[in-house]
Amino acid sequence: MAERNRSAVLQKLKFLKVYSVLKSELLRDPDFEFDEYSRRWVERMLDYFVPRGNLKKGLSVAKSYRHLKEGKEVTESEDFIASVLGWCIELLQAYVQALDAIIHEAQLPSDKPYRFELSKDAKVTANDGIFLRSYITRILIKHLKGKPYYADIVDLFNEVEFQMGSGNMIYLIATGYGEKDLSKYSMPLYRRMVQYKITYHSYYLPAACALLMSGEDLEDHIDAKKILVEMGIYFQVQDDYADCFGDPKKTRKVNSDSQLTTIGTDIQDFKCSWLVVKALELCNEEQKKVLTDHYGKDSPEAVAKVKALYYELNLQRAFVEYEAKAYQKLMASIESHPSKPVQALLKSFLSKGYKKLELDVIFSGLRIS
Repeated sequence: MAERNRSAVLQKLKFLKVYSVLKSELLRDPDFEFDEYSRRWVERMLDYFVPRGNLKKGLSVAKSYRHLKEGKEVTESEDFIASVLGWCIELLQAYVQALDAIIHEAQLPSDKPYRFELSKDAKVTANDGIFLRSYITRILIKHLKGKPYYADIVDLFNEVEFQMGSGNMIYLIATGYGEKDLSKYSMPLYRRMVQYKITYHSYYLPAACALLMSGEDLEDHIDAKKILVEMGIYFQVQDDYADCFGDPKKTRKVNSDSQLTTIGTDIQDFKCSWLVVKALELCNEEQKKVLTDHYGKDSPEAVAKVKALYYELNLQRAFVEYEAKAYQKLMASIESHPSKPVQALLKSFLSKGYKKLELDVIFSGLRIS
C-alpha cells in the first residue's frame, strides 16, 4: 500500500511538471504579442482553473496507456504525450467549469483566491472559457500534429464537447427554467443526463485517448465505451448517495468537476439526484406530496422532512442493493470483453469506485459499513 501511494505521488508530480511545460509554452505563444499584463492575466487564469482537485481524469490517460502496453516499457516520449492529453482533458473540464459558473449562476470554487475582483463579471469568465478551449487546440497542434492518431484525437475532443453541451441542455430543460416540477424527474431522464453531462468526459475520454495512442480504432471498442458510460452512472449514484448519507470526513465527496464539495446541498438545489428519482418511484401519493412541498427549499426544516422520507422509504437499502447489482453487472461485462489489456484498463477504473463510501447506514439496529 505504501509503495502504491508513493508511486501515485510520483506520477502526480511528474504530471504537474508537464503542466508547467505546457503553461510556459502558452505564455510564449508566438501568435500573440504578450505584454506584462496579458501574460500575468493568462498565467493566473490557467493556475486558477486548470490544476484543480485530484486530477484523476488527466492522470487516467497515462495509467490507461500503461495497462494497454501489457507490461512493456512506456518511453519518456509516450508518457509525455499521455500527460499532454491528460492536461487537455483537464483544460476541457476547466472550460466547462467556467461556463457552468455562468449558465447555472454558480459561484466559482473558493479554495483558491480569484485572480482579480473584475473577474467576478460573467463576461470575463466567458472570455476565460474561450481561452481555455482554444488552448486545447493549440496544445494538440504543437504536440500531436503529424502523429497517425492526431485527427482521431481532435474528432474525439470535439465529440465529447458536443456530448457535454447536450448534457447541459438536458439539465437546463429539466431544472433550469420555470417552476420546480418533480414530475419531470424520472430514472430514464437521470441516466440520460448523467450519461451526457458527466460520463463521456470523465470516464470515456481518458480511456479513448489511451486507446488511440495504442493504435486502436475506437469503432472496435463500442462495448468498452458502453461499459465506461454505465460505470460513470454507477459512480454518480454513489456521489448522490453520499450527498445525503455520507460523512464528509470519510467520503470526501468529489463532484464531476473533480472538486471537493459540501455534502448536503442536493435537496436544497432541487438536483435531479438518484435519491429523489428513486423516492418518486417508491412513494405513495401522500409521500409524494411531502417531496413536492419540501424538495428544493433552502431551509433546515424542509431538508429534514425530505431526509426523513428517504429513511422512511429505506433508500439506504435500495442503494446497497443497487450498488451490488451494478457492480456485478459491470464486472461480468468487463470479464466478457475479448481483450485482456482492455479488461485491465476497465478494471482499473472500476476498482476506484466499488464500496468507496465509508457510510454509517443503520437498518433496524443492524450497522452496515
